[in-house]
Amino acid sequence: MKVYSLMLGSYQTNCYLAADDNGVCAVIDPGYTPERVLEAAQRYGLTIRAVLLTHGHFDHVGGVRGVAEAALKMALEALRDIGDKFKADYLINVLTGKTTALIKSYGHNKSKWFGAGAEHDASFWGAVLRQALILGLVDKNIENYGLISVNRKGENFIAMPFPVTVTLDHDYDEEEKEAEAVVPMGKGGAADEELFSMLKDLRKKVARQHDLPPFVIFQDPSLEDMAIQYPITIEEMQNITGVGVGKARKFGEEFVKLIKAYVEEKEIIRPQDMIVKTVGNKSGNKIFIIQSIDRKMDFEDIARAKDLDFDELLTEIEGIVNSGTKLDISYYIEQVIDEDKSNDIYLYFKEDAESVE
Repeated sequence: MKVYSLMLGSYQTNCYLAADDNGVCAVIDPGYTPERVLEAAQRYGLTIRAVLLTHGHFDHVGGVRGVAEAALKMALEALRDIGDKFKADYLINVLTGKTTALIKSYGHNKSKWFGAGAEHDASFWGAVLRQALILGLVDKNIENYGLISVNRKGENFIAMPFPVTVTLDHDYDEEEKEAEAVVPMGKGGAADEELFSMLKDLRKKVARQHDLPPFVIFQDPSLEDMAIQYPITIEEMQNITGVGVGKARKFGEEFVKLIKAYVEEKEIIRPQDMIVKTVGNKSGNKIFIIQSIDRKMDFEDIARAKDLDFDELLTEIEGIVNSGTKLDISYYIEQVIDEDKSNDIYLYFKEDAESVE
């Protein structure tokens, strides 16, 4: 482990960046000048994953929200500069300095924003953009492939930032992992594990606010059903296992807000939103395939789970697309096609689209 020391602000507050061998670090007492902390993390090539506070004096804790505020402002400025033709994943790749064929084709690998947020990882920037959506600083055009853009409220934030809090995605603690290893997921284990984790974190937060045990808010089967059904209104929340009208109205608002932002960010097609033209008992396969592709599962794993051979899976996918449902399989194409060939494909379709315009 390496520890980097900083002296921050007029009070010369001691701040430390404690990093492991992979460059993942915790910030200890970030002071009230977060920009210095972010600059140091970038200079040393570190990725911030946690902030630790030794005590609550203002000169030690003032920068906690400032880190989130500075990151949100950077994301909005970068989005404004690169334009409104891209999805959240594209912006995240630009900020983290990840070179892709699409980024190279648009020349954003030479932009000042390329790698500007490399001190944080992709999950951090995903949480920042999710917060921007929740705060209404960014518009997301669902009908146009989920392209995002800065709106007037976002422009105002850039001009006059205000304190914000970003809830980071993080792993289950060891006790929960052990419990889940013993108690399998219900309903066939089809729940969205990433969303399930986020819902458990939110449950802890709400439980602390109400001074109640977490299971009184919602029990695990309820959270699991939320991670399957994706309820985005209080009315839909009332239909979740073990919830009902009373709990939905008392505790449901924060949960539906989080789920709605998650669904929009991941461009998830919810079961209740799907209209799949099919016959017989094959509709179950189609729903499973759509949800699995949304979660970026390998095609081989999807086929194996439904006892299909690869050609049968491709036929199912073709039928889903022909029925009018959009599927994003770019993640799988990138796995199986050489980068040079995928670059040629991206450039071909980009030039073809420009010639049509």
